[in-house]
Amino acid sequence: MLPRKQFASPSIKAPTLAYEGGGARQFSSVALYLLIAAVPYAIKRALGLSLGTYFVLAAILALPIGGLSLVAHSWLVQAPTDQTAALPNQPLESYMTILDKELKAQYHGTRKIPMDEFFERYFDGDIDLTGDALAMFEQRHDWAIFPITVRVARFFLLQWIPELLVHSKKQDETQVRDHYDRGDDFYAAFLGERMVYTSGLVGDVETHESLEQLQDNKLRDVCERLQMRPGARHLDLGCGWGTLVSYAARNYGTESVGVTLGRNQTEFGNRRAAEWGVADRARVLCMDYRDTPRRPRYDCISCLEMAEHVGVRKFPAFLQQVSDMLEDDGLFYLQIAGLRGAWQYEDFSWGLFMAKYIFPGADASCPLNWVVSQLESAGFEVRTSETIGVHYSATLARWYDNWLAGRERIVKKYGKRWFRIWEIFLAWSIIIARQGSSTCYQIVAHKNRNAFDRGALIRKPLGYSSPSGSVSDNLVKELLL
Repeated sequence: MLPRKQFASPSIKAPTLAYEGGGARQFSSVALYLLIAAVPYAIKRALGLSLGTYFVLAAILALPIGGLSLVAHSWLVQAPTDQTAALPNQPLESYMTILDKELKAQYHGTRKIPMDEFFERYFDGDIDLTGDALAMFEQRHDWAIFPITVRVARFFLLQWIPELLVHSKKQDETQVRDHYDRGDDFYAAFLGERMVYTSGLVGDVETHESLEQLQDNKLRDVCERLQMRPGARHLDLGCGWGTLVSYAARNYGTESVGVTLGRNQTEFGNRRAAEWGVADRARVLCMDYRDTPRRPRYDCISCLEMAEHVGVRKFPAFLQQVSDMLEDDGLFYLQIAGLRGAWQYEDFSWGLFMAKYIFPGADASCPLNWVVSQLESAGFEVRTSETIGVHYSATLARWYDNWLAGRERIVKKYGKRWFRIWEIFLAWSIIIARQGSSTCYQIVAHKNRNAFDRGALIRKPLGYSSPSGSVSDNLVKELLL
């Protein structure tokens, strides 16, 4: 294999310890199936039950056995042996100062702390960090483990599952307003001037682009992928502070409408449209996405990182609604966060942390194959799909730097606990997005109709302008580095 220079882009914060954790690679599905079959059979034999009762028992016990097996495995699993880096094996005290005496007696030296125990106690003020949170999290496998603890299981069963099953308008409204109406200054502290709470896009891997450049790259990219043009009717579902709505109206001449449940976001978005001189063509409506005006239909619909909050159970109905609102020759842009299929236990730990503290109700963060299957079942054809997790890592890195820069102001108004929650969220997520635990999919789709003009979406192949059989100069330079 030709050597490659890794993590050379100044846009990406390079890892200092790229360590693989335990997870799907070590979990045996065959052993699980045997266990699901053997436990009910043992009960049947012990109690002298009928064969029919055995099958009933197997059906009833399958989920509990699977869940308990996963919990047990999360505590017992060993890290893979094919590592590219070795743990430094530093004592816990080199990473954190545990202030609570009972907790310190339990975790010290080389005794690693469960991740959920760490962040809960850090938020409560029982732990202080000895240095920068991001630098510490780069070394997290040296001081933390990622088991499914009682606390994690309780949250999953008593809060996450019920929220997944309900997703009523009232539940979604409460979650959104508790979260996004906290205060625009809270979010501006890390989102910056653009007030865009979704992944930006790196345009130049050779330079360190600013947060504003990353977001402008993304806004332009979305508009181009949707082939926006003057007079086109554009709908942005879950528009946040409405920046895309005003951007499209100002730069592409669209008639754009954004929908959000956030009151503060609605006010901000309409104020921005007025400031940018496009209030006659860009507006933000404060309403549930299910109440979005459906007629006349829209030429293009965008949904950037809101569909996760629709929920798994409501996702098919959501896509049917999008289809109903979209013109037959229209385009649908879906940017959605998702988890990898080849999971590690850290992925679960991070995902449930996010569900509890950062994005409650975002249970439709699924692997790409699930999202594509849902789109196709709803009558869409996926035109393009790109994974932009590394772009998200770059975006999060800039949010993190902004958050740290505003520490004193944030702590003074919102308190140390809120500062610490977002500090851990941003630091950990930089790594999670970079290593693929959670990523983001950028999907363009259209209705799968015979009459759709697919030729209008043709793009030139990569390297089209290069001589046949040649390799671009940049690729040659990359291979030689």
